[in-house]
Amino acid sequence: MGNFRAFLSAPLVFLIFQSYLVCCDITDGNTEHLKREHSLMKPYQGVGSSPSSQWDFWGSTLVTSSYVRLTPDEKSKQGSIWNTVPCYLKDWEMHVQFKVHGSGKKNLHGDGLAVWYTKDRLHPGPVFGNQDQFLGLALFVDTFRNDLHGMDRSFPFISAMVNNGSVNYDHGKDGRSSELGGCSAEIRNREHDTYLAIRYSKGRLTVMIDVEDKNEWKECIDIGGVRLPTGYFFGASAATGDLSDNHDIISMKLYQLMVEHTPEEENLDWTKIEPSVSLLKSPKDNIDDPTGNFRGTPLTGWKVFLLLLCALLGIVVCAVVGAVVFQKRQERNKRFY
Repeated sequence: MGNFRAFLSAPLVFLIFQSYLVCCDITDGNTEHLKREHSLMKPYQGVGSSPSSQWDFWGSTLVTSSYVRLTPDEKSKQGSIWNTVPCYLKDWEMHVQFKVHGSGKKNLHGDGLAVWYTKDRLHPGPVFGNQDQFLGLALFVDTFRNDLHGMDRSFPFISAMVNNGSVNYDHGKDGRSSELGGCSAEIRNREHDTYLAIRYSKGRLTVMIDVEDKNEWKECIDIGGVRLPTGYFFGASAATGDLSDNHDIISMKLYQLMVEHTPEEENLDWTKIEPSVSLLKSPKDNIDDPTGNFRGTPLTGWKVFLLLLCALLGIVVCAVVGAVVFQKRQERNKRFY
């Protein structure tokens, strides 16, 4: 019996340890690894058009002591803010604190904002205030539904896109044909700020969201096979059309992730990598299920943990049933001797 308990306890310890790693995967904002040259924080020193500035802005962007407003709650506005220092980190995590609010009632607001890691900066365009056919990564916080046939998801909707410069963002379909995954998030007109964590490490892109201001991350996107080069720029942009909102950035904090790479990876010229996704699924698979997660996305750490836990419980049940059956059979055999 002691050996049986030991057999059970080892997998349980392993699973508990794995779940701890999953829960702690997103950094808690260790200031030791904060990269200030790529971070935008109050009181927004180093923002402007001077040669020494680490951030500059364009369009309707207004920099105050409390927030950077990319667009006011007015029609037909575009604004952006961009880091002037290229990022050469192989593994990083960006925390974005933002707020979207305005006087528009339900479904009468727009258009949204985007967070960028791209080769080019300060190129205004039709994609939430930035250029189309970009090179790099974009995270879209889309607050207005354009595709009236896509009623299987609610808005605001957060999605990710990796582009090698050859793909157009399809506004009419809300970017479905090129998105890697996403989730719905009620981020408008909250009394508190919203937090977004974008993590890129070892070819894996993970996006987490904190809407309730409870210091608890909820998974939004988790996909492997993502290839992003170094030497690109971080930025944020927003746009309004016939409908509008205030799109405010409170902070953008970049953290370096301490990750070991193989000698082959270290010797690779990461600036020459072409943005791509090897595990990109067919757009037809990008359909929300009732839980808000994509059926087509790969298994995440938490889902793997639950799957392993169910498998372990199944093994335990089978073992107990087998033991009972074996004991009954032994008792029955004793009657015949």
